[in-house]
Amino acid sequence: MTGPDRPAANGASRRSATSWMPGLRALLEYQTSWWRSDLFAGAVLAAFLVPVGMGYAEAAGLPVITGLYATIVPLVAYAVFGPSRVMVLGPDSSLAPVIAAVVVGVSLDPQTSAIAVAGLLAVISGTVIALTGLFRLGFVTELLSRPARLGYLAGIGLTVVIGQVPKMLGFSIGADHLLEQTREIADAVVAGATDPPTLAVSVATLAVLLAFRWWAPRFPGTLLVVLGGIAVVALLELSIDTVGALPQGLPAFALPSVPLEVVPELIAAAFAISLVAVADTSVLSQSLAARRKDEVDPDHELVALGVANVATGIFQGFPISASASRTPVAIAAGARTQVTPLVGAAAVALMLIGAPGLLRNLPQAVLGAVVVMAAARLVDPSEIRRLWRIRRTEFALWAAAFLGVALLGVLAGVFVAIVLSLVDFVQRSWRPHGATLVRVDELKGYHDGDRHPEGRSIPGLLLYRFDAPLFFANASYFRREVRARLAAGPEPIAWVVVAAEPITDIDTTAADMLEELLDELDAGGIVLAFAEMKGPVKDRLRDYGLFDRIGGDRFYPTMGTAVDGYIEASGTEWVDWEERAPDS
Repeated sequence: MTGPDRPAANGASRRSATSWMPGLRALLEYQTSWWRSDLFAGAVLAAFLVPVGMGYAEAAGLPVITGLYATIVPLVAYAVFGPSRVMVLGPDSSLAPVIAAVVVGVSLDPQTSAIAVAGLLAVISGTVIALTGLFRLGFVTELLSRPARLGYLAGIGLTVVIGQVPKMLGFSIGADHLLEQTREIADAVVAGATDPPTLAVSVATLAVLLAFRWWAPRFPGTLLVVLGGIAVVALLELSIDTVGALPQGLPAFALPSVPLEVVPELIAAAFAISLVAVADTSVLSQSLAARRKDEVDPDHELVALGVANVATGIFQGFPISASASRTPVAIAAGARTQVTPLVGAAAVALMLIGAPGLLRNLPQAVLGAVVVMAAARLVDPSEIRRLWRIRRTEFALWAAAFLGVALLGVLAGVFVAIVLSLVDFVQRSWRPHGATLVRVDELKGYHDGDRHPEGRSIPGLLLYRFDAPLFFANASYFRREVRARLAAGPEPIAWVVVAAEPITDIDTTAADMLEELLDELDAGGIVLAFAEMKGPVKDRLRDYGLFDRIGGDRFYPTMGTAVDGYIEASGTEWVDWEERAPDS
């Protein structure tokens, strides 16, 4: 190899490597002028990472230390593989109840470790997410409509809040279902099980967090309540539940091992977790990219998220997602690049190595309050009111998804939300809007006769627009609508022209229906024609043998040419408003 060729080859190799590791490329191109901003933002972020990570671990039914492991590892992995400059990954409130449902159910067997179950769940979820990105299947998140997703997240938020209430009141319960938990909490409160010092700490923590959210959202209020909680316990010698000393050191590499018979249950849960994580990450990533005027490959984003989950799973963590609460903290503190999360991860790691007992006096009630405040963000009252105001059917979809989580549990709630979204889509396509089109004076084009009663119809011609693809669920409806409009006309109809621009597909069931409709219309001496039909849909009709049956000359490029074709073929007298004399 010649001298000039060698650098080119090395450069190509480097570009190939960094194309899969955009975070590494950003680090290699790092500007020293960014260091001060990233260092400060990382320190602020670390103050938020510790209590939130520990709190979500408890919400997931796991030891608090796993929350810190699941904080450090994904931040490092995403800093290398992630395409977004400021995304923060870690434990998430929308995933914690799903993880808890699996961990509690599977690890009832004393031989099954809850940490191993959560780790394997992260590995499976990460693999599914990475494959989703590699095969460019991120569109599957579109199966979860916005109202259904909002309802699901609201149900998750309520589940998280109710799960933290016993900790904030100073007692424990055994139920793991929302309704049962609510009943046990009420019974315990009535029986006087509330611990006054714990309740006081919880109320004070919530009050401080709310005050900072309203009046100083950029100030790290979480750090203040953590330090305040530790100080209050130490100074007043309160006898309340605390975190206790954490294990010293960083997480060790360990392939999670669980009994083979529980793996199918983990796979089903992993798909639910993957769907939610992919949806959350995709929305946050695209929002950040738009705000910062960056270009982010959504499929590469999913690959990075999958890698981060797998890495977390083999280092004693649990499934993670992009964080819609910690990412804004980093941005507000001045984060410029992924060095900010790396600084945050390093700070947490240094605490575990050098001062694992630093948080031993941190009250569990403070962790519970921090998690409650974070989970409350999952409920968007303004969006709920908006759905109620502008579209009641979508509010009903929100409510059904919300109740699915509340009544059936978080795992079932994911699938309820998906099914409801699909049912909503089918329902809209099953009975789509249709219109008889008319000509309106001084207005270009052809328009819905119901909205323009002053419009004129061309004698003997029915112009019908069907606003959906033709498929098995609405094929019979289409035929009934054509029949009804033929029967409702004031005079006999000679031609039916279907405005086919909204018809993006025709399946075999609909093709059979069209053939039967053609037989009926032929028997009545009525011509069937189409206007504005897309080329791929015409190709479908050719495959079905219907294109020639209808007649190639009965497919018109525009509504105007279809009307002209009818007038020429039938000899109907018709004077359009554009053809009238100016003084007529």
